[in-house]
Amino acid sequence: MKNLIEALTIFSKYADLEWPTHCEHDVMYIIGITREQVSDEDHAKLEELGFIWSDSEDGCYLSFRFGSA
Repeated sequence: MKNLIEALTIFSKYADLEWPTHCEHDVMYIIGITREQVSDEDHAKLEELGFIWSDSEDGCYLSFRFGSA
């Protein structure tokens, strides 16, 4: 749980979104934050915490670790 909270805290530095997450098919998506907004240091930390950047569709951060039960 601490890794998820730490990741969400990092994301909150870049946008205060009303609905920042979406889950489907065992994947958690972070919607509304672009790769260009996130510093290289935070991007590396997010990868350590289980969130990767995906260029598919509109582009978003996603996690297979936190999207499944």
